[in-house]
Amino acid sequence: MSLNDSWMQRDLAVLWHPCTQMKDHEQLPLIPIRRGEGVWLEDFDGKRYLDAVSSWWVNVFGHANPRINQRIKDQVDQLEHVMLAGFSHQPVVELSERLVALTPAGLDRVFYTDNGSTGIEVALKMSFHYWRNSGRGQKQRFVTLTNSYHGETVAAMSVGDVALFTDTYKPLLLDTFKVPSPDCYLRPEGVSWEEHSRQMFAHMEQTLAEHHQDIAAVIVEPLIQGAGGMRMYHPVYLKLLREACDRYEVHLIHDEIAVGFGRTGSMFACEQAGITPDFLCLSKALTGGYLPMAAVLTTDQMYRAFYDDYSTLRAFLHSHTYTGNPLACAAALATLDIFAEDNVIEANRALATRMASATAHLVEHPHVAEVRQTGMALAIEMVQDKASRTAYPWQERRGLKVYQHALERGALLRPLGSVVYFLPPYCITEEQIDFLAAVATEGIDIATRDASRASVATGPYPGFRDPG
Repeated sequence: MSLNDSWMQRDLAVLWHPCTQMKDHEQLPLIPIRRGEGVWLEDFDGKRYLDAVSSWWVNVFGHANPRINQRIKDQVDQLEHVMLAGFSHQPVVELSERLVALTPAGLDRVFYTDNGSTGIEVALKMSFHYWRNSGRGQKQRFVTLTNSYHGETVAAMSVGDVALFTDTYKPLLLDTFKVPSPDCYLRPEGVSWEEHSRQMFAHMEQTLAEHHQDIAAVIVEPLIQGAGGMRMYHPVYLKLLREACDRYEVHLIHDEIAVGFGRTGSMFACEQAGITPDFLCLSKALTGGYLPMAAVLTTDQMYRAFYDDYSTLRAFLHSHTYTGNPLACAAALATLDIFAEDNVIEANRALATRMASATAHLVEHPHVAEVRQTGMALAIEMVQDKASRTAYPWQERRGLKVYQHALERGALLRPLGSVVYFLPPYCITEEQIDFLAAVATEGIDIATRDASRASVATGPYPGFRDPG
């Protein structure tokens, strides 16, 4: 038995993996990773995989980055953790100062949590609580876009709209307003991204006009709806939304957990609309993909609504055990240093251009409806029929075949349904982008050839042993 097989069997005996039907692993081998370096992950048998999805969108400067490694090593000898209630420490103060300076003007306060979903929960709770503290407690509901995803805790699911993640839990969820997304994949032929995004804003305008007295906040994934299939829209929608939220006295929450820190072509997606949201939620790339941490930035006006004598019970009594963890702060500070010192955003423009040219041929593929891109995120949508854009039945799991082929070729490409996407670390080279494009093309050819080729093999893989 190989080292990989040995670790797989030990894993399957005790683990329950995220976002996984575990029975799949009767046919689909788990891949135990021994080490990482740059864009590469290496398993226990020595095979390498190019991490094209940044390990769930977190790793921006490569695995085992020596600068981030050193900052964490230095910190661990000083302070590993201290509670942030009643105490503070140097890394969290420095990180907060830098985030306030880096983000759009007006975001002057930082609240930390442990991960993206809990960051969303904080923004929702703060908005709700702000209106209560301000004597307008009827403002309790939230507006979200169709096809949106904001995490998998209960309130975060409530403002999401990807059925795969939410349908099972509907009885648990908050009652929210869902407004049609400006998703430009759905635009009529001949209509530009900007024009379509403007037209789709009419739905949001109507919802705010009719229900603003009851609405606490609108929450959006700016520019890219990630888990919904990397669907994209124009920044003009965000500008119109900011203006409408101001007119109707509704908070605006930007979930930049996946798209912040350079992914869309600017440091933060909201910059492309020239706006400041009331809440900016950050995570994932915040620590360079090293440690779990989220930051919710908000305004001093928000902060002041909670600032009072304890006896008034106006305080925001929300906490997480590892809030502001010094090691995570150290990783985040090193990540911000790399952005500041290496001209990352400018360098990414060349990489984004190469991603576009390397995949341009797929526009003509008979089973590709669209190749779309925003900055360092590129998506290829496979369809059953190109002319009508008829989607493949989800049961055929076409994306899984691309994933399997990519693993054989030494790449980690984990599609979203029938959407193959590149969301690589920023240290990727142009040659590595070309390799990914070739692998994706091969995988798409295989996955779209016929239905039988797209399904999982019927028998267990060699070496599989039922953990029961």
